[in-house]
Amino acid sequence: MLNKIKKFIDLSLSRKIQFITNIYHKIKAQIFYKFLFKDFGKGSVIKKPLFLTPEFITIGNNVFIWDHARIEGIETEQNTLPLISIEDNVRIGQRVHITCGSDLVIGNGTVIAFDVRITDLDHEYREIGIPINKQALIQRKTKIGKNCFIGAGAKIQAGTILGNQCIVGSNAVVTGTFPDYSVIAGVPAKIIRLYNNETENWDKIKDSVILPKINTQ
Repeated sequence: MLNKIKKFIDLSLSRKIQFITNIYHKIKAQIFYKFLFKDFGKGSVIKKPLFLTPEFITIGNNVFIWDHARIEGIETEQNTLPLISIEDNVRIGQRVHITCGSDLVIGNGTVIAFDVRITDLDHEYREIGIPINKQALIQRKTKIGKNCFIGAGAKIQAGTILGNQCIVGSNAVVTGTFPDYSVIAGVPAKIIRLYNNETENWDKIKDSVILPKINTQ
């Protein structure tokens, strides 16, 4: 206890304020959010969200969500109840926008930087003369594996499956299925490096390489 007090005293003023506000939000979460969400784990914090639909969200243990997050389950024409599952030890940066119409998972230990968008929904657009927001929503399975890192400003589009420990570059626009230990970047995003189990190196990838499929279940 004395060591913890000493560490607190040694912090700069800004870090002291941050520490105290984090404690406040942690207490608020356990008293308030715990009874609103489908499940809300121990030690988790949500700071000043922009918009939440807690009835469609499960939060694991030790999750930290920074300010102005929008995390939204949307009931669609398919009449399926959405479920957003944020597993243990996930970190989500400021202004992250997550929308889900079916079943979207963010795996254990994943870090999501600020201004990221993740969705499993697309708007239908092909009916001529009908405003896009009046047309049907299309669900496409989207899943983020364990221990991934998603860089600032990245867009994870509907139908994206990321394996475990995938690294997504800043501002990438990602669609498709990517195996474990991929480094993904660009618009549209593609794999630029892939971990080689035999050499234990992160090899550069050429466009001609055929990539392994991963289990999306």
